[in-house]
Amino acid sequence: MEKQNSKYRWAVFATVLFTYFLIVSQRTAPGLITDQLMKDFGLTASTIGLLTSIQFLAYASLQIPIGLLSDRYGPNFFLIFGTILNGIGTVLYSVAPNEFFLLFSRLLVGLGDATIWVNLVLILSLWFKGNEFVGLIGIAGMAGSFGFLLATVPFSLWISLWGWRGPFLSIGVILLVLGSLLYFILVKKPKQLFSSQEQKGTLSREEQVKERTFSLLLRILSSRQAWATFLCHFGVVGTYVGFIGSWAVPYGMNVYDMTRSNASQLIMIGLIGAIIGAPITSWIAGRLGSIKKPYTVIHLVSFLGWTAILLFGGKPPFYMLIILFFIIGYCNGANTLTFAVVRQSFDRKEVGLASGFANTGGFLSAVLLPSIFGKILDHFHAAPIHVGYFFAFMIPVIFSILGLAGGLLIKEQHQEAKGMG
Repeated sequence: MEKQNSKYRWAVFATVLFTYFLIVSQRTAPGLITDQLMKDFGLTASTIGLLTSIQFLAYASLQIPIGLLSDRYGPNFFLIFGTILNGIGTVLYSVAPNEFFLLFSRLLVGLGDATIWVNLVLILSLWFKGNEFVGLIGIAGMAGSFGFLLATVPFSLWISLWGWRGPFLSIGVILLVLGSLLYFILVKKPKQLFSSQEQKGTLSREEQVKERTFSLLLRILSSRQAWATFLCHFGVVGTYVGFIGSWAVPYGMNVYDMTRSNASQLIMIGLIGAIIGAPITSWIAGRLGSIKKPYTVIHLVSFLGWTAILLFGGKPPFYMLIILFFIIGYCNGANTLTFAVVRQSFDRKEVGLASGFANTGGFLSAVLLPSIFGKILDHFHAAPIHVGYFFAFMIPVIFSILGLAGGLLIKEQHQEAKGMG
């Protein structure tokens, strides 16, 4: 396919990657201004919690529908629309006069964010060959980790200098501009360069519509490979994102008597691991010519990491804790191999739905783990604090066992299988 041999595909890659980087930064950036929001708007802790949950619930609930729609009608429109929706939501957030606007704006951000990763996977699968895709999906994962990193010290310093509204407004405007740029990069310019290929793609999509949605969904839900990727993502993403995003800082403060600032550095250690985990593990997979082998090892290491914390009664030596946070972060970074498996295992007309199904697994566990973890801590509230954490750490251990099962279930296939070349 001419697209996959053109130099133009790198312009596509760079633009889509930068868009993903900025959008990921806005998933957690509002956490930097929790105290200011409570002060400025008189919000309760439960309302703050709702601001976070409404965004991620919108994200998780739309993964399968977005996958279906993107397979049917192509990924370009949904990536562009999602970027613009994210930009509008971020702008509204920056000018919100009351809590209703805050909630509505975060809902828009969640809806926009829901379209991004699935369509990024689809776009890369269309523009790059299978052997390139494995490495590039790792770089995409690294870009996401840098996005999370942006939403820590750099964004915090920007807020300190400008106040919180200015930075969010700026990012929102940049995303709106990126939406226009994506239209030029993904739609307008390719029509000039690859008109015949675009027409073939249109005919292909018309043929895809002939298959009923129910039968397509049923085929994915009955696929061993789809459930393997679901479990992989469930085991490695939810354990990291769910814990880091909710209990990591309280854990450091309560169990190790750390300050809030020092405890937050545990998150930075995990992020550093995630940043290098994506490209290195993808490179290893490419060198080995196997995704299953390194990914199964990653899930085994993740399981052993959580188990080590558990075996030390929820309080390993501090030097070991730092190493374990780095390792667990590294394993999360390697989760992009989930989508390398999807890319090589499913036809183009199924990649969006299969990606959405796998991504649902990750964010389902990210929603479940903080809640179950918290309920266990509440149950043992009268006991010494480390006792509650000991039993709570059984949850990421159990979740990571499911991830390991997913890795073992993966059926290795050749890079160019299923017409994905």
